[in-house]
Amino acid sequence: MIESKKKKISKFLSYILRHHPELIDLNLDEKGWANVNEIIAKSANDNQGFTFEELNEIVETNDKKRFVFNEDKTRIRANQGHSIGIDLNLKPQQPPELLYHGSAQANVDSILKTGIEKRSRQHVHLSLDIETATKVGMRHGKPIILTISTGKMFEDGILFYLSENNVWLTDFVNPCYITL
Repeated sequence: MIESKKKKISKFLSYILRHHPELIDLNLDEKGWANVNEIIAKSANDNQGFTFEELNEIVETNDKKRFVFNEDKTRIRANQGHSIGIDLNLKPQQPPELLYHGSAQANVDSILKTGIEKRSRQHVHLSLDIETATKVGMRHGKPIILTISTGKMFEDGILFYLSENNVWLTDFVNPCYITL
């Protein structure tokens, strides 16, 4: 499949599985799972049209591992990043001492004053490495990488979760845990 088509389908999947399943009248269960046959049929009605083979290729080759199938590949969901109420059944875990958050340079003053908020998402997303955080920051403008003292946050009783695609999640990062 050509790269531009993969990107278009991936963006469509992100949009409907994480934010607006009602766009194609898609039914998600409380854990965010959608029936694969339903999503393929309804995407065709929305002029996005893709086959199971194309969907499988996107799930298998997506560099960010945004999507996951259940064991028999009859259901699919997004791994994280939802703005709708989904229970991903994540268990609290102890994070590494430091994690990273990529943002735009224009946001730094605000972040250092008020912290990192989840806003419309279910969680704040943190990266294990600077390279990944840089890629995230580049989507928002000139990237800036913030170092988060997650070990200290954990010691202070703040919960962390690790998504299936290795993105660290928390509810809020207070400015006292952030350094440039």
